[in-house]
Amino acid sequence: MGSGPPTYDAEPTALPPADPDELDDLVADTVLDGARYGASTIRAASVRGDSARFRGEPRRDSLLTARFGVGEQALVLVAMATGARATPGAHRAAAEACHWIARAVGRSHARLSEDIRAARRGDLKSGLHRLTDRSLGKLRASAAEQGIDPEEYSAGLRCLLLPAHPECRTRVFFGVGPGGLFRLRDGEWQDIEPSVADAIGEAVVGFGSQPAETPDGDRLTMDLGIPTPPSPYEPAPEPPREPFRFRASVARPGDALLMCTGGLAEPLRGEPELSAHLADRWSGPTPPGLAAFLADTQVRVKGYADDRTAAAVWEA
Repeated sequence: MGSGPPTYDAEPTALPPADPDELDDLVADTVLDGARYGASTIRAASVRGDSARFRGEPRRDSLLTARFGVGEQALVLVAMATGARATPGAHRAAAEACHWIARAVGRSHARLSEDIRAARRGDLKSGLHRLTDRSLGKLRASAAEQGIDPEEYSAGLRCLLLPAHPECRTRVFFGVGPGGLFRLRDGEWQDIEPSVADAIGEAVVGFGSQPAETPDGDRLTMDLGIPTPPSPYEPAPEPPREPFRFRASVARPGDALLMCTGGLAEPLRGEPELSAHLADRWSGPTPPGLAAFLADTQVRVKGYADDRTAAAVWEA
C-alpha cells in the first residue's frame, strides 16, 4: 500500500552477525503468540522491519507474553519494547525492559488483579507508574554496569494487563515512549492513546514534574526560556524522560483493542488504506488465527520499514 512499491524485499534477506560465544544474544526475525482467557482472545506478533532485514540488523523490538496466577485469578501481561535507534545493544535493552517489567508485575500480580476487578484506577495508575519507573531504572543501572551511555541503552515500553476472570472486562494499558493504542468498535478505529497532557501528573521518581507552585500559591519557578547553569554543589539534572502513559477502559462485546510499537502505529495513522484494510480484516465474527494475524500485521506500506510489534485483544 502507499504511493508505490516498498523499497525493500518482502522477505528476510540478511541474517544479523553472530558471536559464537554470545549465541543467547541472537534474536529471531519473527515471534508469534496467542491465547484465550475469559471473554478475550489474544494475538501478538513481533516482526523485523524491512530495513533491518535488508541490512542484516537484529530486530530492535521485543515481545513478551506471560500469565501469572491460575484460574479466574490469573493476570495476563503483554509487554513490548523498542530499543534506541542506531545503537548496537538496542535489542538487548528492549528484551531487558520486557523482562524487568514482567518480573515486577509477576511479583505484584495478586494485588494488581484485585485492583483491576475493584476498579481502583488511582491505585493502579500510581502502582504501575512505580513498577515502570523501577524497571527502567534497572535498565539504566545495567547500562552503567556495562559502561554504556544510558541514553543509548534505553527502550520505550508498552504493556497490557488482562484479567482472566470472565466477568471482568477492564483492560489496562501503561507504558513509556512512542507507539499506539487503538480500539476497533463497530468497524471504526478509535485512537485512544493517552495524550501527554493526560500522562503528566503527580511526580514519581524519574518521571512527571514538580508542581509549578506550592499549596499556598507561591510560584516555585518562572520559565523564561533561559537555561539554568548547573549548581556547583549538586549534580547536573538528567535530561527529561518520556511521560508515563496509563489508560484503564471497559471493553464491550465485539471490541478489538490494539497495542503496537511505532512501526505499526505510524502507518496506521498515516495511511488510511491500511487502517481500512485492517478494520475490514479484524471486524469479522471470529478473531483471526495466528497465521492470519501475522500476515495482517505484515501488510507493507511504502515509506514505513521499521520493526512492527502488535498485540490485539478481541472481546467475545
